[in-house]
Parts: sequence; structure tokens; C-alpha cells
Amino acid sequence: MSETFRTPAPAGAAPQPGPRPEAPLFDRIAFIGIGLIGSSLARAVAHHNLARSTVCTAKDPEHLEVAHGLKLTTDTAPTIAEAVRDADLVVVCVPVGAYAEVAEQLKGNLKPGVILSDVGSTKTSTVRDLAPALPEGGHLVPGHPIAGTEHSGPAAGFAELFMDRWCILTPPAGTDPAAVEKVAALWRAIGSWIEVMEPEHHDKVLGITSHLPHLIAYTIVGTATDLEEDLKQEVIKFSASGFRDFTRIAASDPVMWRDVFLNNREAVLEIMQRFTEDLTALQRAIRRGEADTLETLFTRTRAIRRAIIDAKQA
Repeated sequence: MSETFRTPAPAGAAPQPGPRPEAPLFDRIAFIGIGLIGSSLARAVAHHNLARSTVCTAKDPEHLEVAHGLKLTTDTAPTIAEAVRDADLVVVCVPVGAYAEVAEQLKGNLKPGVILSDVGSTKTSTVRDLAPALPEGGHLVPGHPIAGTEHSGPAAGFAELFMDRWCILTPPAGTDPAAVEKVAALWRAIGSWIEVMEPEHHDKVLGITSHLPHLIAYTIVGTATDLEEDLKQEVIKFSASGFRDFTRIAASDPVMWRDVFLNNREAVLEIMQRFTEDLTALQRAIRRGEADTLETLFTRTRAIRRAIIDAKQA
């Protein structure tokens, strides 16, 4: 199902960035989209000298203007066709719902031997939508850095975003291992740990660890906004850390998360059904006053939190 590209650190030890390449890994990297993740990756690539030149393009002219002003890449381009023409690595950094449209603009414009990658949160749909754009001899190496903030836009990025975080690669069966390793080397150089998974397995795992928590956060904060006005104001005023955490998650890019749920609907619906069943059992335990049941559950889940802290992912 998955393969770890680096030997895990001893328990309690923080991950360390991979060795910095002596020469740039790529001649030219093109970023399609330059929001939080794309701009952070562009900054990290520049900081670690991983490409001789970089270029970005964006659908939003304001994003492109900000990227140009901040000098996030060596060059900017008004269209996808112009941006990718000479690139040996192309990284798609737009919401996954736009991938099919991007692929249409990539067709016929990618050079032979190009590596096509991305940073999206759903990978089965990535393979489906981007694979048709590959030229002969091209390689598709989808990626998903498990990192982010509630902020968005090119000005929100920072080069350290991926330090001590996992990046999951999901190359389709038969992908050239050398292309996979080259993408892995880039992410290692900017401080990430690498895991290789099948696309379908990735979507199930992230359905639990990321997609369902976001859906719950959006729901809880949505419930708060539907309260009577005086009660809603008190909820905001007296927010405890739990509710504050939910609001942080629920402040994430709405377009990105709309596309995530629509493109990973099968895995999300399956996990939601299991969660609903568990929630019903918990509701029954509270109603019946089953103290032992509640304590057992809370003890078990507390151990998960400790494991996340030990893995330096908190």
C-alpha cells in the first residue's frame, strides 16, 4: 500500500531535511497557481537552489502581480502554455476541481521527458485528470504535502512550511522510478519526509486524517453561525481552545475544500458513515449514563494524541 522513502527517525526525534543537492535538481520549474502552497514551494525551491530558473502563472491576475512583486519566481507568464514550454518539472498548484481544465491547456505544450506533479489533496482524481496531458516520454508523479495554514494567496507562503512534514507521492503503476526519486529528492531537500502510496489508498487515509476533520469543523462552525444572535456572540466571546481550533480549520480555502469533497466523495462518504455510527453509539452511551464506555473511548483517543506529538506532527 505504501513505502517510506527515508528511514524514520528514532521515537521522539524530529525529522531532518535531506542533503542539499550540489547542483540544481531541475533546469526550470513551472508553477501553475501561486497560492499558499505554490508560493511556499517556490520560496523553498529558491532558498535551496533546486532549480536554475522558475516561472509561475495564475488564473487570478492579482495573484500573478503579487508573485511578480515579491519575486517568488524568476519569471511570470500570462498563460499556462507559455509557462510550461521549457519546464522539465511542472507543478500544478490549483484546486483539484480545475485539473481537467488545466490538463486541456497542458496538452501539446509540455516538452518530452517532462515530470508533471501537483500538490492537491485528492490523488485518484489527479491521475484521472492530469494523465491525459502527458507527452510521450513524460512522467506523472502526483504529490500531496501534508502542510498548510488557514491563510491563502501568494503573500501567505513561507519557505519553512514543509519542514518536518510528510509529502505523499502517488505515481501510477509503471512510472519511471528515476522520475519518482527526482521529485522525492526535491521534497526531501526542503525538509519533508516522503511516503509513496497508491492513489486510492492515499484518498482513504486522507479521508480520515484530513477530509473528515475539515467537514466536521465546517459543520460545527456552521451550527454556531445559525444560533440566535445573542447566543452566537457569547459563543464567540467565550470560545475555548477546542472551538478556536475548529474555526481555524473552517477558515481554510472554501474553493479548495469544495473540490476536495467532490473529488474524494466515495472515501469521504464511507468514512462519514462510520463516523455517524460511532457518534450514534456515543450518543447512546451518554443517554444511558455508561461511564465506563465513555472513559474507555476517551483514554483510547488520548493515546492517539500522544502518538502524534511523539511523531513531531503536532
